[in-house]
Amino acid sequence: MTDSPVRTKRDGHVLEVTLDRPKANAIDLRTSHRMGEVFQEFRDNPDLRVAIITGGGEKFFCAGWDLKAAADGDAVDGDYGVGGFGGLQELRGLNKPVIAAVNGICCGGGLELALSADIILAADHASFALPEIRSGTVADAASVKLPKRIPYHIAMEMLFTGRWIDAEEAARWGMINRIHPAGQLMAEARATAQLLASGPPLVYAAIKEIVREAENMSFQDAMNRITKSQFATVETLYRSDDQIEGAKAFAEGRDPVWKGR
Repeated sequence: MTDSPVRTKRDGHVLEVTLDRPKANAIDLRTSHRMGEVFQEFRDNPDLRVAIITGGGEKFFCAGWDLKAAADGDAVDGDYGVGGFGGLQELRGLNKPVIAAVNGICCGGGLELALSADIILAADHASFALPEIRSGTVADAASVKLPKRIPYHIAMEMLFTGRWIDAEEAARWGMINRIHPAGQLMAEARATAQLLASGPPLVYAAIKEIVREAENMSFQDAMNRITKSQFATVETLYRSDDQIEGAKAFAEGRDPVWKGR
């Protein structure tokens, strides 16, 4: 559909997802549903290994919830579709790497969307904030995620005051991985995606499941689950052709050929 708020582009094993709703790439219920469908398709397609999420244009990555749509009747607690708001942050079983290429203003639900990615790259003019406090709304997902990503007192200041930070400060606190000149951002994101796509998909799946499931476990409990083969992705990995291929390639001094099985 030409009027779709979400554009997709495939390059081999990489899916590029562009949120394109001028002027601010804000997300209404329709857009959230479509994003959920896109990321669900990405999750379930064994030939897709890595996704990039970015915003259309040069000014906004995503301004979060569409307040104009809310004023017109979109319920703030409505049905966002599979994956929750933006289709990504609550999508179950997403065991593939996702890269956020933050190409501009990233605030509110847009920041929550970026925090749902595994790797965050930002343009040098990008800026970040949680301005919900100013409209009497709670940044619920960010209240869970941000204090786990950056120092608690910095996260709380952003949540309590809506203070904006630039890309340099975001990198300093560890919110983002790297900063790139705006004109190079997508090239760098695509290069990172291709690097990951050339890697072992079953290992990525195991890493993501372990990290997700072990978040609220003690170290020893998590290790016990691994040794008892209680992580499905780890069990799949250890019984896979890729596990044998990795050992063979190492012994033969060549690059492995990963098949994801």
